[in-house]
Amino acid sequence: MNVVLIVEDEILEREFLTLLVRDELHKDDKLLTCESGAQAIQLAKQYRPNIILMDLMITEIDGLTAIEEIRKFLPNSCITILTAYSEFSYAQKAISLKVFEYLLKPVKPILFKEIFNKMLKTLSNDTVLVEEKPMELSLETTEDRHYFIEESIKYIKEHFREKLTLEMVASKVFVNPKYFSHVFKKEKGVAFTDYINQLRMEYACRLLEITNYQAYRISYECGFSDPSYFNRVFCAKMNMTPQAYRKYVHALKQSDSTSKINVGC
Repeated sequence: MNVVLIVEDEILEREFLTLLVRDELHKDDKLLTCESGAQAIQLAKQYRPNIILMDLMITEIDGLTAIEEIRKFLPNSCITILTAYSEFSYAQKAISLKVFEYLLKPVKPILFKEIFNKMLKTLSNDTVLVEEKPMELSLETTEDRHYFIEESIKYIKEHFREKLTLEMVASKVFVNPKYFSHVFKKEKGVAFTDYINQLRMEYACRLLEITNYQAYRISYECGFSDPSYFNRVFCAKMNMTPQAYRKYVHALKQSDSTSKINVGC
């Protein structure tokens, strides 16, 4: 018999999770719900659930603290976190507490059921509940991979002008860096570094066209810490130096302007 505990302080969210969980349980399974960390600890001591679904920002005692306390007397319970907070420090703490999954709200029903059934299967097979490995979202379906890539691209486009590493982006979507690199290249057709550099080159070209900034300043504006490396990347991508590109663009503009004057005459 499975004993499932849902800890969620938002009524609608709790009812939503309850409906999804009930669809997957058998008649002899028990389902418990509560809205605070203190209640979660009390119910866990009383009913000893083998599956716990825990929100983080709950009243009285926060979710991570509640899990830390529950782990003292239920070390093998299968626990998944559902939260709207993506801070990496939370995920790091969750890893240390051997959480099964870390899901970001809003959670799609199909993804939630997939994770919940994995929890049930893990328990029924009597396998080790959690390996000590980087936290990962479930990315097995095409839809999930697209969502993961879209979130990554959104973050990259907002921050490509800053110091940005593969590990930093992977941590934002709670994916192992090696796995992130593999999926990114498969979905986008280019490696992570090449994608970042392409965005930076496009921005560099724009700055060369509309400003009088020196190349070293443009390199910093585009997120490069080393101007010489910026020059090498620019030459490799554009087959000319930044200075040559600026002259080329200005020459084109002058030529175009002259053509328009001749037509007018």
